[in-house]
Amino acid sequence: MIVKPHGGTLINRILSEKEREAILSYQDKFFNLEIDEEKAIEVQNIATGVFSPLQGFMTQDDFREVVQRNRLASGHAWTLPIVLSVGKESTKKFAKNDTIILKTREGVIASMQVEDIYTWNFEEYAKNVYGTTDEKHPGVQQLKTSGEYFVGGSINFLGNSISNFPAYYLTPRETRVLFKEKKWDTVVGFQTRNVSHLGHEYVQKSAQSIVDGLFINPVIGKKKTGDFTDQVILDSYKALIAEYYVKERTVMSILQTEMRYAGPKEAVFHAIVRKNFGCSHFIVGRDHAGVGNYYHPFAAQKIFEFFPDLGITPIFFMSFFFCKKCNSIANDKTCPHPQSDHIDFAGKIIREKLVNHQTPPESMMRKEVAEEILKHENPFVE
Repeated sequence: MIVKPHGGTLINRILSEKEREAILSYQDKFFNLEIDEEKAIEVQNIATGVFSPLQGFMTQDDFREVVQRNRLASGHAWTLPIVLSVGKESTKKFAKNDTIILKTREGVIASMQVEDIYTWNFEEYAKNVYGTTDEKHPGVQQLKTSGEYFVGGSINFLGNSISNFPAYYLTPRETRVLFKEKKWDTVVGFQTRNVSHLGHEYVQKSAQSIVDGLFINPVIGKKKTGDFTDQVILDSYKALIAEYYVKERTVMSILQTEMRYAGPKEAVFHAIVRKNFGCSHFIVGRDHAGVGNYYHPFAAQKIFEFFPDLGITPIFFMSFFFCKKCNSIANDKTCPHPQSDHIDFAGKIIREKLVNHQTPPESMMRKEVAEEILKHENPFVE
């Protein structure tokens, strides 16, 4: 049986056609708040159950519990605030219990019932979530641009799908139907914001060998400069899956959300999201969702000790490498040979090769993946 969603129920905040027409008819009677694309994606994620059990943006009670104790007010594990920030001037235009309209440049996307309007503390948020107040950290840097207030309350989504890659977009309801059709009771999720090298392939297939299916779920959304672009990630994985994966046991679909680079806290968040998609297991590698030297390489694995009630099984991979003597990928538990025989999957080396339009060594990356990446003039976010 497919694992239950976080909180027990897959949230659905999508309006019916009649309800949608009513909101559009009365939109001018309510305060209209324009939001950016990243926040619009969060609205969609709440509405489609990706962020279950959230039914809207966090109220002050949920926000404080998450920041201070990594739990929602209900007691369910949750590690990252999902909040809607506004400036002081905007808060003068609506009040608690009001309905407001959320819109982008393209038009109305949702209505929101205001349940809370509250201030927040930058240092507490940054230190507890990111582990630092250093503004060089991309997550902290973005936090500095947030408004003075957060608005909490349930949302109702008009239902027009938001995706730059519709061919790869599936909601949790759709993945759960797909897994059921494939007769997958156990599914391992793999999170990535990178193209695949042989080390990634090794951990995916190792985990795949103990479950019914593999769910490759790249993060598509705002990333820091120097990360691979969304299109490159998808193209490279498409080439890899076509040649080297058992198609009946592999599914790729995107997770639309921005990277926060919150290290261990984001690793738990990523596991919860994959649970909502229907995954029973989740791969957590070295320095998951990390950036720079802000987190210990295995902090993202250690943190799961504090969440025995998470409802999804983490699978940890400590280290892996290509052993010249074994002539295969191995790890410390399977290879008896000295480090002089080991070739680490150094992202720096792979990146330097690609920047210079060279193919990385076959001991690091499949040639089909490298060829797909090199078709792009600039495969990196600028």
